[in-house]
Amino acid sequence: MNGKNNIAVGFFVMGLFMMYGFLLIYLRDFAPDKQAWIDSYSTGKHFETRLAHVHGNLFAFLNILIGYLLLHFRERLSNVKAISWLALVGLLMPIGILAEVYLGAPPVLVLVGAISIIISVMWLGLSFYKMKQGIFQNMNK
Repeated sequence: MNGKNNIAVGFFVMGLFMMYGFLLIYLRDFAPDKQAWIDSYSTGKHFETRLAHVHGNLFAFLNILIGYLLLHFRERLSNVKAISWLALVGLLMPIGILAEVYLGAPPVLVLVGAISIIISVMWLGLSFYKMKQGIFQNMNK
């Protein structure tokens, strides 16, 4: 696992959460009980589903970006596999929110996903920080 799966899964998950966004638009604008949905804009299921939609797309995009960077710099970075897996596990956060809303699941997936994506992003940032400056200068030649 060197980033390719992050890109593939990231695009797939982004597509799913984009479709979910269209469902939210339907519920707001066209559903028979749309007024009840609008009235609960900042509370309950409505708020949670919007939270899942936004984080799902954000974390999908982060996986695409992380995957690209891991592929591009895999020879110069350490712990590529661990960073890749942690980013993928991070997708459990928005999925966990939906599992809470629709299935009544406990928030464990949300917590595991949130912790994983934070560690992945911070670890990748630290890895780039530790990278020798000359590597970036040689890329532009």
